[in-house]
Amino acid sequence: MAFELPENLHPDAGPCAWMLGTWQGNGHGDYPTIDKFEFGQELIFTHDGRPFFHYFARSWIVDPETGEKVRDAALETGFLRFRPEGEVEWVMTHNTGIIEVWYGKAEGGKLDITTDAVGRTQTAKEYTAGKRLYGNVEGDLLYAFDMAAMGQALQPHLWARLKRVAK
Repeated sequence: MAFELPENLHPDAGPCAWMLGTWQGNGHGDYPTIDKFEFGQELIFTHDGRPFFHYFARSWIVDPETGEKVRDAALETGFLRFRPEGEVEWVMTHNTGIIEVWYGKAEGGKLDITTDAVGRTQTAKEYTAGKRLYGNVEGDLLYAFDMAAMGQALQPHLWARLKRVAK
């Protein structure tokens, strides 16, 4: 699907402009402390001309045989903040009681970020670090999320391929 740069896009947001819009698709999850699973997901990136995007994501567990929704899963929201020369900051909150501060770099159709700070409520599960890679591959948004949690070292947890949804 073709994508047009918005007229009011802040220049520092240029390296991530391809992410703007709504994306939907499916992914897979795995981790030593849980069973493997499949999920559906929607990501939404919006902007108003200032040097940040608002981000919202929702996901749901799907039955691997039928592809049908089994139950709701994660919700995330936050702000992807842009600095000169492709440097980014991302503040993110989760329905599970976790907040994160990420830093990284955007260039060449990819965004590579790593957690700098993680906070959690008393009822949140242990989570200590993350790494995310987003990429524009053949017009789709592919991403991978590695995490360190529940006494485990940083390792792959989620990966997905999402397609841009027409307005």
